[in-house]
Amino acid sequence: MTTSVDLSQSFKAYDVRGIVGESITEESVRAVGAAFVDVLGLAGSRVLVGGDMRPSSPEFARAFADGATSRGADVVMLGLISTDMLYYACGVEQAAGVVFTASHNPAAYNGMKMAKAGAVPVSSDTGLYEIRDVAQRYLEGGVIPGVEATGVVTEQDMLAAYASYLRSLVDLSGIRELKVVVDAGNGMAGKTTPAVLGDSVLDGLPLQIEPLYFELDGTFPNHPANPLEPENLRDLQRAVLAHGADLGLAFDGDADRCFVIDEQGAPVSPSAVTGLVARREIARAQAGDTVNGTVQAPEPEPVIIHNLITSHAVPELVAAQGGRAVKTRVGHSFIKAVMAAEGAVFGGEHSAHYYFRDFYNADTGMLAAMHVLAALGTQELPLSELAAEYDPYTASGEINSEVEDKAGAVDRVLEVFASGWIEAGRVDGGLAATCEPCLQDQGLAGIDVLVDRMDGTTVTAVDGSWWFNLRPSNTEPFLRYNGEARDAGTMAHIRDTVLKLVRQDT
Repeated sequence: MTTSVDLSQSFKAYDVRGIVGESITEESVRAVGAAFVDVLGLAGSRVLVGGDMRPSSPEFARAFADGATSRGADVVMLGLISTDMLYYACGVEQAAGVVFTASHNPAAYNGMKMAKAGAVPVSSDTGLYEIRDVAQRYLEGGVIPGVEATGVVTEQDMLAAYASYLRSLVDLSGIRELKVVVDAGNGMAGKTTPAVLGDSVLDGLPLQIEPLYFELDGTFPNHPANPLEPENLRDLQRAVLAHGADLGLAFDGDADRCFVIDEQGAPVSPSAVTGLVARREIARAQAGDTVNGTVQAPEPEPVIIHNLITSHAVPELVAAQGGRAVKTRVGHSFIKAVMAAEGAVFGGEHSAHYYFRDFYNADTGMLAAMHVLAALGTQELPLSELAAEYDPYTASGEINSEVEDKAGAVDRVLEVFASGWIEAGRVDGGLAATCEPCLQDQGLAGIDVLVDRMDGTTVTAVDGSWWFNLRPSNTEPFLRYNGEARDAGTMAHIRDTVLKLVRQDT
């Protein structure tokens, strides 16, 4: 029997996400499991399979295992796992794997995040679309061809090993006692937090954990498991104030991202967290720390990765600490590739993904949270004061504009902010000048700027006083704006001017 499922609807650039029963089904998942083994050459090897708390994850994990074993791979079922638990397992076991999750997407969705041995990501550049195409052929042919030696299925629980490994990277045993509210959003942090920060599998730490929505429930009865949206932080902010807590932590559904709230209930920007963790990782690398029992040689200039819409405070801090900052595009596969190529110790994104060399170059929100706890608990300042050091600029946050002609909107902006670049056809990163009247009142006319086309279009004042980025969405009719400046007035003026130009024809 052939199928009507079109896998191109669910296969994205970095992972697979679709609506359960429509663009992702048990039948299609079984075909993907077979194709995963074929494309990555895993017959005779182990494949790790786990899933999050979504109702469809167990059946999808079993279907994937069926497809993988039918093509000769041995499957190790990991049970309920967070995405960073998969990365840990793929790293420590040196085996490829998949976790069934749709991250922060609504309850109707599920999907797959895949990794090769060593937690190397599987993306559109590294085999994901080939897996899609082979699976589509299996679906359309109505049968997955068998092999002479089919694989076997075993089970393994990685939770205790995962928790122990994270604790080996950040020692929290000697910090002052902290009260921490954790909003798991009914996601996988409800399982990983008690294991790593509590005493469910290891000895307790000097942490008083106040749990919020720890019940694993993929229908998300309390709020969407997407802390990037401010409204989904409201319950945590209220709870931090009500408990008189030192800080709050919010995780997304698959617990690979972590957002931080200070003792006053205010969000700590992911850029500030990136700066805080970068300082700690630079110092550790320069000192030649011991990691998991292995003494590391001191590094004179540790590398830190950041995406281009992270605050400029991050590369400035990295340079001041004796490190080297490397800028990259948005997206975990790009960052992981640069992490590996540069031998970077740490990387951070504005979306609260944090990457660690000691975690197989993969992202883990829990390890980033532990660094924040360690930094806070080894001194007496409240988090609001500690974080202020890492957040000297005023940021706009991400603002979406629905625009059909995205390229035309960007050209309008460049005509105002970088007219010399347009007229002279300067190369990316070239100097340009602007003298439009609409910028006269803020003293911005005639300022030299840099234009960068690495990821979208970034315009930066050469004196470092402001910058903004316009980046088109790959999947929606949105043009995304991010910007920051040394003062709130300049930030607001630049933001409002750009958005007026972008939305001129809407």
